[in-house]
Amino acid sequence: MAGQSCLVTNDWICGEYLRSRSQELADATVQHVGITAASVLIGLAVAFPLALLARRGRGFAGPVLGLTTVLYTVPSLAMFSLLLPLFGLSASLVVTGLVLYSLTILVRNILAGLEAVPQEAKEAARGMGYGPARLLWEVELPLALPAVMAGVRIATVSTVALTTVGSLVGKGGLGNLIEDALPSFFKAQVLTASVLCVLLAVAADLLLLGLQRLLTPWTRLSGAGRPGAATTDAGPRAPAVTDPGPPAPAKAEVG
Repeated sequence: MAGQSCLVTNDWICGEYLRSRSQELADATVQHVGITAASVLIGLAVAFPLALLARRGRGFAGPVLGLTTVLYTVPSLAMFSLLLPLFGLSASLVVTGLVLYSLTILVRNILAGLEAVPQEAKEAARGMGYGPARLLWEVELPLALPAVMAGVRIATVSTVALTTVGSLVGKGGLGNLIEDALPSFFKAQVLTASVLCVLLAVAADLLLLGLQRLLTPWTRLSGAGRPGAATTDAGPRAPAVTDPGPPAPAKAEVG
């Protein structure tokens, strides 16, 4: 019928849906961003001491890396079930699960960045009287930032996707909208929530890339050419960033 509402015809693209559900979409997006940000920040705070522990030797690296890898292989449904008695049906349940999933990426990249710091830079700092703590914060961490930020970017994009799994307990941000729309196959809601997830992941990655460039200016200057020279030697060279592999796949759910 001509002029029939796109909500009635259940179209994939529906401006009326965007107008009538704008507050619902905004609330879901805010929840999604909050859960993602909290998960990555807490994951980074947990991953840093674990990476320092793993750096002490193979006796520590094996258990730390093995444990974080095992945690990542646990299906989301099983993970939430194990954490449910501790946190109940709350956002803390989802955040804790996502923190555990992020560790395998963050720990490996922090460790790779620290191990790639040139030995001569550390020896020079020790010769200037730097103690272990000052050496870590003023020499090693700045030079390890490219690898660390690469891990944070991958973990963030992965977490944006995995946050939707939180819809299992009603705390999945945009995933809640997708789950609510599936029984009736509400096309506009499924598409809109999915597109917003993708846009959030892209926006987060670009924001972190800009932050990385801001914090590591020498990575741009050292590669900039000048007339009559192939490269410009400006400042310390950043360590090579290990390729952490493709973004982590979404968890397989047990039906």
